[in-house]
Amino acid sequence: MQLTKEQLSNYDKIIIAFSGGKDSTASFLDILDAGVDKSKIELWHHDIDGHGDKFMDWHITPDYCKKFAEAFDITIYFSWKEGGFSREMLRDNTPTAPTYFETPNGIKKAGGKGKNNTRLKFPQVSGNLSVRWCSAYLKIDVCSIAIRNQERFDGKRVLLVSGERAEESAGRAKYLEFEPDRADNRDGKRQRHVDRYRNVHKWTEKQVWDIIEKHNIRVHPAYYIGWGRVSCASCIFGSKDQWATLYKIDREHVEKIIHYEKLFGVTINRTKSVPELIEEGTPYNNINDGEVKLALSNEYDKDIFMKKWTLPNGAYGESCGPT
Repeated sequence: MQLTKEQLSNYDKIIIAFSGGKDSTASFLDILDAGVDKSKIELWHHDIDGHGDKFMDWHITPDYCKKFAEAFDITIYFSWKEGGFSREMLRDNTPTAPTYFETPNGIKKAGGKGKNNTRLKFPQVSGNLSVRWCSAYLKIDVCSIAIRNQERFDGKRVLLVSGERAEESAGRAKYLEFEPDRADNRDGKRQRHVDRYRNVHKWTEKQVWDIIEKHNIRVHPAYYIGWGRVSCASCIFGSKDQWATLYKIDREHVEKIIHYEKLFGVTINRTKSVPELIEEGTPYNNINDGEVKLALSNEYDKDIFMKKWTLPNGAYGESCGPT
């Protein structure tokens, strides 16, 4: 289904889960093209590494997201679990960390008082979120906590937009395009109406690139290096060629991953270690050193809008992601 401008206008706030990747970019541009009042739109970026030192994600991602929002004059809020990915991974008989989230009135904190638990392993390549905990604990839960713990959403109608597409996997093909979100509380004492809308669910990758070209968007630097899907730099779903490429351009980053695989005695891939994947893989060709430098920096210093739009090297390439 595709919500009309009139239907979208019935919401007090439209939150777009914005990773900085092509699909969340397309989700935002589609809402913008529908003629929604920009003052109703917020971009939310869940910082995987906890607003601290980078461990799993691309260094440039937070600032790229920030500069993207500024280019469109849209408010962006960041949220994160304290200590990020590494703290959650290293949990040893401790509760999960609290969540922090930016609001119009400053940074708020919630959670972090659950049961003690132990991980001491990477998330596993699986469609099961109980073992692929990075998505559940560092994105989905963080978003829900941020909505539930802001009184500004009480008594309001909120639309949460996310960019999952059916074409990506058999699992995502089963997602509903429109449904009550897990943060919904429309029948509770503190009424809060929250719908989830996957507006690009039926889109093809071509449609995604078409709307990005229409708006002349310079996408995340990783696409120009050769990645077809931009999540964490060292995403657990990374292919052997992606691991080989990352090892070539950011060896120190990958060595940290290898260290922890050895320490835990459990690989990410279950059947192969990261060194084995690197050995079997082939780095991408024609890697642009300037884009590599940008992807591994903390400040995004290029224009979001391109004067002459070009398709990035990674388009229609490997889109390794959730099953």
